[in-house]
Amino acid sequence: MLIDLTHTSHTAANTGIQRQARGVYRALEQLTPVAPICLDPFAKAWRPLGAAELQNARGQLPVGSSRGAQWTLAQKLCGWSGRLTGRTPPLPPATGLICPEIFSPKVAARLPELLSRCAGPRIAFYFDSIPLTHPEFTPPKTVARFPSYLRELLQFDGIAANSQTTAASLSGYWQWLGVAAQPAITVLPLGVDLPTATSRETPRPSLPQILSVGSIEGRKNHLALLGAAESLWAAGLKFELRLVGMPRPDTAAAALAEINRLRSAGRPLRFDGVIDEPALNAAWSASSFSVYPSEIEGFGLPIIESLSRGKPCVCAATGATGELVPGGGCIGVQPADAANLASAMRLLLTDDALRARLTAEALSRAVPTWDGCARHLLNWMQGLPTRHA
Repeated sequence: MLIDLTHTSHTAANTGIQRQARGVYRALEQLTPVAPICLDPFAKAWRPLGAAELQNARGQLPVGSSRGAQWTLAQKLCGWSGRLTGRTPPLPPATGLICPEIFSPKVAARLPELLSRCAGPRIAFYFDSIPLTHPEFTPPKTVARFPSYLRELLQFDGIAANSQTTAASLSGYWQWLGVAAQPAITVLPLGVDLPTATSRETPRPSLPQILSVGSIEGRKNHLALLGAAESLWAAGLKFELRLVGMPRPDTAAAALAEINRLRSAGRPLRFDGVIDEPALNAAWSASSFSVYPSEIEGFGLPIIESLSRGKPCVCAATGATGELVPGGGCIGVQPADAANLASAMRLLLTDDALRARLTAEALSRAVPTWDGCARHLLNWMQGLPTRHA
């Protein structure tokens, strides 16, 4: 089974898409023969991953703050040499193909030759329709490319969407386009690496700590969260708000400015930016509960990560995140504005019985894992017919 990790194997970022690609790849390795590959722009060919690329694909290299792909000089030289000598390592025979990333135009241009090599089903993951439905929160280049990307997905036999909301939006768009025979779509919830008992044992901070994990960008609604926290601090409540996530310079300016203002005013606000996995696990452990303020999501992975650690979560009650509320351990608010977020945060800060009940619900809840995600994917692919795009 080929799995295309062109971007994930060359980026230091560990955003939701990278966490999913790495988690699914690690789980698939335990279940079936899988060959991770990339499109080498210097060899101008598809090839298997090298040793360092494999480490990055498995999440074994340090986490960084850049989303972009980075190629070492050695990788560039190896690619150029392979192209000149015709000795680029060939791909193995393929029984199927999984594309768990958002592929670039360069990758898309070379997809037909890759798809033609696969005797079995060809699958692409689909994350969200935000560039289509909310272009104001999306970089202009992404908005401009997105319709082409949605058409390129029609080459695949099946699409794994991460929520009912995401699946419905993709199918609805294709229906609007007049696509007569759409690829099959399955809902494949994102998974988590379940924490060990020892990873939950971190000394409690002096103040209750509210944790919010997620990239800092316009659509994540951090301004509402910061407004909620400010109103509670002004009312005399004692707690620390801790933000973890990579800032996106194109849409994060307003939130970053408010973070700086509140910190300058002496509010107990901690902004860690990008941190590695052990530090993230420690942050989850030290928290009393979490808030995921985003109103527009394809799934909402930090909600599941919070629940898997027995931490209640405040989140929006509609869309993809709303799909996660009924399972227990969550307080869903609608709309996810400063007033409603503040009300939910106040309850969890002051009502010990409610917080204990939601904690128990979170701990007893069956959350999706990467192993379950991989098994669902493989079982679904077995009965998926090859289609002509």
